[in-house]
Amino acid sequence: MPWSNQSGGGGGWKGGGNAGGPWGGGSGGGGGGNGGPWGNGPNRGGGNTPPDLEELLKRTQDRMKTVLPGGGGNLGAKGIALAGVVLAGVWLATGLYSVAPDQVGVELVLGEVTDQTQPGLNYNWPYPVGQVFTPAVLQVREMTVGMEETVMGGTVRSRDVPEESLMLTGDENIVDADFKVQWRIRNTRDGVADYLFNIQNPEGTVRAVAESAMREVVGGSNIDAILTENRAPIQIAVQELMQKTLNDYRAGIDIINVQMQKVDPPQQVIDAFRDVQAARADQERIQNEAQTYANRIVPEARGEAARVMEAATAYRDQTIAEATGQAQRFSKIYDEYRKAPDVTRERLYLETLERVLSANSKIIIDQKQNSEGVVPFLPLNEMLNRTPAQAQPGTPAVRNGAGGQ
Repeated sequence: MPWSNQSGGGGGWKGGGNAGGPWGGGSGGGGGGNGGPWGNGPNRGGGNTPPDLEELLKRTQDRMKTVLPGGGGNLGAKGIALAGVVLAGVWLATGLYSVAPDQVGVELVLGEVTDQTQPGLNYNWPYPVGQVFTPAVLQVREMTVGMEETVMGGTVRSRDVPEESLMLTGDENIVDADFKVQWRIRNTRDGVADYLFNIQNPEGTVRAVAESAMREVVGGSNIDAILTENRAPIQIAVQELMQKTLNDYRAGIDIINVQMQKVDPPQQVIDAFRDVQAARADQERIQNEAQTYANRIVPEARGEAARVMEAATAYRDQTIAEATGQAQRFSKIYDEYRKAPDVTRERLYLETLERVLSANSKIIIDQKQNSEGVVPFLPLNEMLNRTPAQAQPGTPAVRNGAGGQ
């Protein structure tokens, strides 16, 4: 600007023989003539020779003559007023600020929170009267505890941090646990204010609280549960404990998620622990196979038992029904027999002969012809050729060499 200091040292205004300028500089009370328009503090150059103030004031006056109205001569009250108006306008213009879509604006006036603004262009009193903070309340921040991650050449490299990851379990074992924590600023008026003014180092606070909470939860758990199936409850417990601690601190931070990454025994005994885990995996596999076999064979046995029971029940019902029918038939025959005994006996005799003779081979011999000396024909060859299986019940057995009468 035309009135800026071009000589590298402090400067002032000179008018009407007054060594001081409108900001109180100069040789009369500016602390040795080394202050600028707003003051640059005392000279810390040791034994350096201070610049010639008269020469600097003269140069500044010459430049102001070309800018301020009135041309030459000493600077008047109008020039000073115009300079003050320009400076006031520039100062007031610095109060404009913008808020990004993932941010909120927190306005302070004289150190007190007065308003919280939304994304867009806003205005507040300039510094030092006013001040604006724009924290990213929608941004999800993530940190890894127990492992340090660095990006080199587009590749993420990790390094273990034993002082953070080594923890003592409830059964007095040591476990190496790395985990990630996701958090963000609480998007409320009080939450943002707490985040800005109640904690000095948010990242360090969250890391310290995360490590402390994980150590407390792991210290109350057995190593078997930590290494195998109990990780989800541990993560939930750590998240809840972290949130409670940060709420007590009034940190204005919400814990979104805690995710355990690598959980192993110390490097010195990791091989032995892996052998134990392999044996337990085999145990679980064998138990699962046995349970699968039991789930298959038990229903089959139950089905077979049900089938046998149903067959026995059917046989029982059939036998009872047949016996009942036979008893009823006998009772009916007996009733008929009592009515006509002779006729019933003869009918039963004939029915019995019919049933017996119809199932056997028969040879009829005429007694009259036999008495007159006629030799009856007996088909011995056919009778001998019959096998025992072909013989019907009641058929008389014929042996070789037997004769017929």
